[in-house]
Amino acid sequence: MQQNAVSEAESSPDILAEIRQRLFALQDLKYRDFQAKLIPNIDPDSMIGVRTPDLRQLAKEFAKRQETIVFLWDLPHRYFDENQLHAFLLGEIRDFRLCLDALRRFLPYVDNWATCDQMSPKVFKKHRQELLPAVREWLDSDRTYTLRFGIGMLMEHFLDEAFDPKYPELVAAVRSDEYYVKMMIAWYFATALAKQCEAVLPYLEQHRLDPWTHNKTIQKAVESFRISPERKEELKSLRRR
Repeated sequence: MQQNAVSEAESSPDILAEIRQRLFALQDLKYRDFQAKLIPNIDPDSMIGVRTPDLRQLAKEFAKRQETIVFLWDLPHRYFDENQLHAFLLGEIRDFRLCLDALRRFLPYVDNWATCDQMSPKVFKKHRQELLPAVREWLDSDRTYTLRFGIGMLMEHFLDEAFDPKYPELVAAVRSDEYYVKMMIAWYFATALAKQCEAVLPYLEQHRLDPWTHNKTIQKAVESFRISPERKEELKSLRRR
């Protein structure tokens, strides 16, 4: 975002305290304990326990306020829920370039699958071709969740009318031993099997993926309601030992 906007907004630094206060006012301790089990790599003490609908509503409210930019630039955040709010605030930015700049600034601080997967800027839908260079940049990253996010953007925006056979090639070329990256690759190909089956089925038939990701792709595809029973039986026959 523009530096002059940050300077102007800094006249209201209390926005940081206000946001944290609002988050704690929405705290649900039972939800926090449940969430901590789903995201084991995050310290439970860094979780406030704010439910996702409440975070989304808070993001819509604070997105209308200029001084919220101070929060977006105040990195790293202390709490997981602040990262979640940050992700949803990015989704509300309507200017593509500003959104992309803010996202690039935030991605190095994303440290879990939940924050990564819930980042989905609305403005990207109208700027898919402009988004592609950034996606390629993220796919070259050595950061687990930056890489996962790049694959997620290809899955979200480039498996329907914007699909090109070269995109699954980009995903298949990713090399990582990170669980959360391999899971996203499997998720991508399972979704692609539902949307662009003829184009991506050869990746399984020709063993283009490592055995674990290959079998996880089939598992997720078989669990999908978007794939026919006949196709599921075909996929099961492709499982590898």
